[in-house]
Amino acid sequence: MDTFAANQRRAARTFCAPQPMGSGGLQALRTWLGLGVRKRSGFSPPACCKLIALWGGGAIMAYPPGYGGSGSKHRARVPMVPQNADAPQLFDDTSSAYGQQQAGYPAPGIDMGFNQIFADPVANVAMAYGTTIASQGKDIVHKEIHRFVSMDRLKFFFAVDTTYVLKKLALLLFPYVHQNWEVRYHRDIPLPPRQDVNAPDLYIPSMAFITYILLAGMALGIQKRFSPEVLGICASTAFVWVVIEVLALLLGLYLAMVQSELSTFDLLAYCGYKYVGMILAVIGGLVFGSNGYYITLAWASCSLMYFMVRSLRMKILPSVVQEGLGRPSGRAQMYVTLGAAAFQPLILYWLTVQLVH
Repeated sequence: MDTFAANQRRAARTFCAPQPMGSGGLQALRTWLGLGVRKRSGFSPPACCKLIALWGGGAIMAYPPGYGGSGSKHRARVPMVPQNADAPQLFDDTSSAYGQQQAGYPAPGIDMGFNQIFADPVANVAMAYGTTIASQGKDIVHKEIHRFVSMDRLKFFFAVDTTYVLKKLALLLFPYVHQNWEVRYHRDIPLPPRQDVNAPDLYIPSMAFITYILLAGMALGIQKRFSPEVLGICASTAFVWVVIEVLALLLGLYLAMVQSELSTFDLLAYCGYKYVGMILAVIGGLVFGSNGYYITLAWASCSLMYFMVRSLRMKILPSVVQEGLGRPSGRAQMYVTLGAAAFQPLILYWLTVQLVH
């Protein structure tokens, strides 16, 4: 017991001396010396383990005997040797740079220079000049478009609803039962198509044209003659024939000196209604064969001719009635109307016969 007390006092004098050790490590040492050894009687601390005090970090670590010795697989830790202040360092100490903003990247909220650019008077003048040029170019484009195509007028021909479409299709297929063919006006302005079934529109012709192209592709596929080239030729031919027909009517009206309210859009709408008859003829041919094709073609041709005469009569023939049919100009106007109506069956047959036979 005397030897144990002497060793304990020696260890206390050694480790309790003023050293750069943390209070936690010192308390752990005192507890180990005072309590841990008393629990195991006859246990000598110097013989049990080696105490290695890391003075620089203030921590105390215990290792069993033979740790790091010769023949041991563990490598003994070498205590840190304080460096000389005058000795050159191999690497720069960058530990103090952690937590600080890295160089080359601006901190959040720092101006990157955009505010300075927009605050520059020269940049403001250039931006204002570019905006002015863009607005002037937009106005010029709109003006050139309105010279040839009036967007407000074009919207008028697409002002339709479901009721109008159904009534117009019934009028195109069964025009013989219709009585009133006059176009209604409100303050000298014609009513839109959705309010007047006699008003021409471009919705039905455009949708009928697309439906005709799809139906033509189906007919060619059934006959195993489908190809993108053939379908493209069919679509372009149908469109070109309508354009030629409109140009011919404009030329005929100009030569006949007809003073009417017919516009290019009106003529395009009247000429585009033939696609409805073409769809009916193709469906009749696909369902009922050749006999069904010719029957539906005859019905669609007669209906379209009657519709064209009665519709154009209210646009062209009023001037003929006022001037009299005996005058040359009156007879020319009558010929233009009848010629436009008689041309419809030829186009219907030409654009549908190759899809059925």
